[in-house]
Amino acid sequence: MTAPLNFTPAIGDMDFTPQQRELLTLAHTLGRDKFAARAAKWDQEASFPFANYDDLGEAGLLKLCVPTSHGGLGADYPTYMMLAAEIGRFCGATALTWNMHICSTMWTGVLADGIAMSDEQRAEHAARRELHFGRIVNDGAVYAQPFSEGTAAAAGRAPFGTTARKVDGGWLINGRKIWASLSGAADYYGVLCTEDRGDQHPDARDTLYISVPATAEGFSISGEWDPLGMRGTVSRNLAFKDVFVSDAEQLMPRGIYFKGAQTWPAMFFTLSPTYLGVANAAYDFTVQYLRGEVPGEPPIKRRQFPTKQITVAQMRIQLEAMKSLFSRAIQEAKPNPSKDERMRLYAAHYSVMEGANDICRLALRTCGGQSMLKHLPLERLYRDSRCGALMLPWTAELILDRMGRETLYEPGEKDA
Repeated sequence: MTAPLNFTPAIGDMDFTPQQRELLTLAHTLGRDKFAARAAKWDQEASFPFANYDDLGEAGLLKLCVPTSHGGLGADYPTYMMLAAEIGRFCGATALTWNMHICSTMWTGVLADGIAMSDEQRAEHAARRELHFGRIVNDGAVYAQPFSEGTAAAAGRAPFGTTARKVDGGWLINGRKIWASLSGAADYYGVLCTEDRGDQHPDARDTLYISVPATAEGFSISGEWDPLGMRGTVSRNLAFKDVFVSDAEQLMPRGIYFKGAQTWPAMFFTLSPTYLGVANAAYDFTVQYLRGEVPGEPPIKRRQFPTKQITVAQMRIQLEAMKSLFSRAIQEAKPNPSKDERMRLYAAHYSVMEGANDICRLALRTCGGQSMLKHLPLERLYRDSRCGALMLPWTAELILDRMGRETLYEPGEKDA
């Protein structure tokens, strides 16, 4: 029988598998013993958490979602989401950037397995992911996943402005990305771009997902990075000027990414666990602070005041609601979900992204003026928590738009 966990994970209590218990314990231990103490440094410097990535690599967590047949740990979608929340509890920037890397393996792994492909496409994909998985397992390579361009493309409402034109033996990439997390830290950048067919009619159905090596000629990184929160993601600008990559660098066959986006909406839910972790961290700190148990601080108890007790109750109620909706959504994640399952997914994402900031707001208010000081983590958690609702492809505003439209209109319906 598997021993019970000696902590409550950020996801809450669930009927975990033995693998999930082992991996959650590993993530919790790394976060508690290493990541938490370093988080302020990455925030103050707006520098990338390289030391944390060394630890993730040593622990085998860079290959978490690589199938066991390719030397990885073979974790499924729910398991990744649980671990990301646990890491986010201790360092939001590490969890958020780790998401970009893990998605590069999960999209090409378990998600791609659920997308309809021809036999030829399936064989092509199997050969190419052998290359990409091998880089991660054997060389410890880190993959980024730049989306944004400052247009409607990242929200799925327009073709990407970054283009790929077919040439002998590969592709020529041209364009730019903004808000590109892991800029300067990744070994490969999984770029979403539109195939340039030369007809001046770009189509989102022709989206390509291609890996660009950091050392590729014509690839460059520019811009400053001094944001409100999540400063350790180092999300600078990427430029591609006639960057040649071989055919082998395709992370999915032509046209398959578009099918995936239609088939697997949960692929865009993977930013949420970071913010569930942040919400847990704010709650944990508030309880410690009011009990007078924050390490290095005077052991002054503030728990006797009814206003403090009521605020902690409000925080706990909201956190439990977020956890319940989140845990159901990750268990239901699959290709072609039902309408109700899709709506719950949207609701879970919105609840976490807005709820994390609500919980941090309550934490700051009830812990008082001292919680604004930078030697304590709460002001950083508050700043980090506000960033989640802004993140494409599912900003809080876009989620509200999707939920309202998809509730009131069935596919194909429109007003006269």
